[in-house]
Amino acid sequence: MALHEQNIRLTFGLKLRQLRQEKGLSLQALSQRTGISVSYLNEIEKGKKYPKTNKIAALAEGLDVSYDWLVSLQLHPKLAPLTELLQSNLLQELPLDVLGIDRAKLIELLADAPAKLSAFVSTLIEISRNYDMQVEQFFFSVLRSYQEMHNNYFEDLEEVAADFSAQYLLERQADSHTLSSMLEEHFGISTRYEDFQPEALHALRSVYLPQKRLLLINRHLSKAQRRFVLARELGFAHLALSPRPYTFSWVTVSSFEEVLNNFKASYFAGALLLPAADLLPSIEKLFKGPEWQPAAWLALLERYVVTPETLLHRFTSLLPHFLGLQELFFLRFGTDTSSQEVRLTKEMHLGQLHNPHATALHEHYCRRWVSLQVLHAMQNQRQEGYLCDSQISDYIDSPNRYWVLTMARSMYPTPATLSSVSIGILLNEKSQQLIRFLENPQLPRRKVGETCERCSAHDCAERAAPPSVLEAKQQHQARLEALQELVRRYEQP
Repeated sequence: MALHEQNIRLTFGLKLRQLRQEKGLSLQALSQRTGISVSYLNEIEKGKKYPKTNKIAALAEGLDVSYDWLVSLQLHPKLAPLTELLQSNLLQELPLDVLGIDRAKLIELLADAPAKLSAFVSTLIEISRNYDMQVEQFFFSVLRSYQEMHNNYFEDLEEVAADFSAQYLLERQADSHTLSSMLEEHFGISTRYEDFQPEALHALRSVYLPQKRLLLINRHLSKAQRRFVLARELGFAHLALSPRPYTFSWVTVSSFEEVLNNFKASYFAGALLLPAADLLPSIEKLFKGPEWQPAAWLALLERYVVTPETLLHRFTSLLPHFLGLQELFFLRFGTDTSSQEVRLTKEMHLGQLHNPHATALHEHYCRRWVSLQVLHAMQNQRQEGYLCDSQISDYIDSPNRYWVLTMARSMYPTPATLSSVSIGILLNEKSQQLIRFLENPQLPRRKVGETCERCSAHDCAERAAPPSVLEAKQQHQARLEALQELVRRYEQP
């Protein structure tokens, strides 16, 4: 596998640093031997610069090694783990810059303890194998961390969306025809509605053909879904994002940059369809109401012609930034009408890692969650359209309480699939001041757990599995206490 240019610079820098330290030379001393400035030597060692031929010759002479050995990609045996890491191109796949990590500094730190690095990398690989974690799952996890770092609010994308709307005089409720016309007139992208065949393609919402500048849209999408697909495509075009996925939803994931650009286009779409200046007053009005009114929350979907996921995901951007509700979570669950299996397919935590999260693989999520209750209601009643509900969730064995708002719908173009999206806001002084109806006794309140396997609730009618994880922890704790008592007994005089 050919090494990336940056990896070649890093390898050369590591070798130079290793040789200099072995010979007990400071940067100043090596500078005097070679006539190369200290600052330039420092940049070489950090992998920022690759010296020209005459400087490499001077370095080889100053360090008393051959020119050919110095320019080879072979490192000292003790740096073998770093050699493997660099040759794998893994560092080019990891989006370190997004997380604020300097790649060269990371390599410099790792070079000081290569044996420990090897064990650390091996451990990470083993963990990923045990949890069957694919590369794309890792990319999505990094993206989630990136969103959480910024409280899921991105000023630059907000401004671009607002400027775009003003420039093209776009109305809040612009229909699909208007959005399609904008794509063709301003970006030369035409649209066509198709029946995606064969059945394996039914779940796709759109396919973009770059050579023909043609966007194929699944004709079975709802009006709200069509608008989001088109607004997202406007985001790709207006922001000139590349690389990018050509299918919606994902079929293959090639790089983190592709995942990040997809997020930017989707964020742009949300900001375009749900402008902050228009949506925030509506949210604040509902918060100030004395009663929980599900119909009023559902009315937002009709007013803005968006899906529940677009609406509640937009909440995660606006509530922390504008209303100071910093501690909240977003969850998306899916299930099939032919199955009772519930899958947590998307999550985000702002402010902290909140109680409901996906660390419990292959366990049974608490059936008392309103997120699951609305799915059950839709599956039993087979209602068309949307369902909306909320509750105050008081977590067992935890001091945390949340107000959870949930919306559910059939997942067109696959109506046999149901989905619920939820936003949970931690109940604290700030949220209780802003959301007036929290004290209304008509608002449902429930004691909830995380998963059945971890829950201490007795006589739970909704329990789907025994508390096996909890019992294992309790047995371990009892063993520790018994061991401590045994040691104390023999330590007594």
